Amino acid sequence: MEKEGSSKNGAHVLVFPYPAQGHMLPLVDLTHQLSRRNLSITIVITPGNLPILTPLLSANPSIQTLILPFPNSPLIPKGVENIKDLGNHGNIPMISALSKLQEPITQWFGSHCNPPLAILSDFLLGWTYDLACKLDIPRITFYSSGAFFAAVSDHLWGDSGAVKRGLEVKFQDLPGSPCLSWQELPTVFRRYKELEVADSNFELVKNSLTANASSWGLVFNSLVALEGEFLDYLSEKMGHPRVYSVGPLHLWDRPNNWTVRRIVSGGVLSWLDECEDGSVLYVCFGSQKFLTKAQMEALAGGLEKSGVKFIWVVNQVKARQVADGFGSIPDGFEVRVAGRGFVVKGWAPQSEIPSHRAVGGFLSHCGWNSVLEAVASGVMIFCWPMEADQYLDDKLIVDYKKVAVRLCTGTDTVPDPDELARKIMETMRGDVAERIRVKELRDRAMEAVQIGGSSNKDLDRLVQEIAKL
Repeated sequence: MEKEGSSKNGAHVLVFPYPAQGHMLPLVDLTHQLSRRNLSITIVITPGNLPILTPLLSANPSIQTLILPFPNSPLIPKGVENIKDLGNHGNIPMISALSKLQEPITQWFGSHCNPPLAILSDFLLGWTYDLACKLDIPRITFYSSGAFFAAVSDHLWGDSGAVKRGLEVKFQDLPGSPCLSWQELPTVFRRYKELEVADSNFELVKNSLTANASSWGLVFNSLVALEGEFLDYLSEKMGHPRVYSVGPLHLWDRPNNWTVRRIVSGGVLSWLDECEDGSVLYVCFGSQKFLTKAQMEALAGGLEKSGVKFIWVVNQVKARQVADGFGSIPDGFEVRVAGRGFVVKGWAPQSEIPSHRAVGGFLSHCGWNSVLEAVASGVMIFCWPMEADQYLDDKLIVDYKKVAVRLCTGTDTVPDPDELARKIMETMRGDVAERIRVKELRDRAMEAVQIGGSSNKDLDRLVQEIAKL
């Protein structure tokens, strides 16, 4: 079903987001900017994810929606349409289920009076490359992850047979010739290589991710100052200049109703207002990641012993998760750190906390959106990568850009509380070089989205190239 609305005269693009918050929100930000530049947009969406688009559609009445029923899947519970309700292991069945929308999209395309001349879709929806070929239009890949990740991913999936299970991989042709251990490789690739028997869903994902390299163009929520060498590498590898860095997308202007400010229980922002500049450590591992009981106790012990002020955002565990070994805040912890520590259980205003003047550090799992938010705020990251692209993000900001420090690594690692406390205390209270460099990178990020900046120029170039189609 397509929403009725006014249309623009610009080139018509079909936008297809992947239903996970960290993927959808930056692509929605990009879509807003494309609409403002007079492109005509239709967004493919399923009913359960439609509310996420409300601010975008309110600010851009001309944007159309192609609302398609979520396909039935034996691996996804009925009524579930977003990764937040499945966890990261739900990505494989989600990609497989969404691939069943190819036929209804084809039928819609054939009946449209002004069909799209390009498909802009998330990198996890690589099967849309085949759809675009069938419709005889270009497919543009949007990466909600970085260019370093894309370069590594392209290498791995393009020659997956040469990668030996369990062994480290040397990427000779990439800038800096990084060498990655088996654990540091993207989780989906490792799971594919560890299969004991063939799996049709995994084969579809492999083909999808391999197809990204054949796209007409690549668009990154990144910036030249952070990943210039990898953006250049990808452009050279693809043999054309249609590689665009348009981030950090959250820094672009947004309509007033874009972010709904909520009153957080206890007033975390008001609490920050009372703290000294750069004195607070922000601790958050994203909405999908839960720590084990032992990890929660170790982290709590480290924070308590460090003597540093902190905000800790904790995901609420349910009975099933407790039975699986995941933990919550240790008993008595909040009382012992009262006044110095602020625990937020559940939702927190992620876009506002890192940018607050009082925040001087961000203990993070190194998800790409968290990395960009920290960089754009000039806040040094304490890295604890665990899965997905997080090890690569960690390597980029610690080893390449030297704007972060590595606390520990691994999804099962239980850090030593005393060592954790020492690293936090020394780094938060010391005048370390990483803190200076990340503030310099923040200035470059702010410049990138201004008129004449690298990301602003690339966004204009993208729109111009699409218009030529």
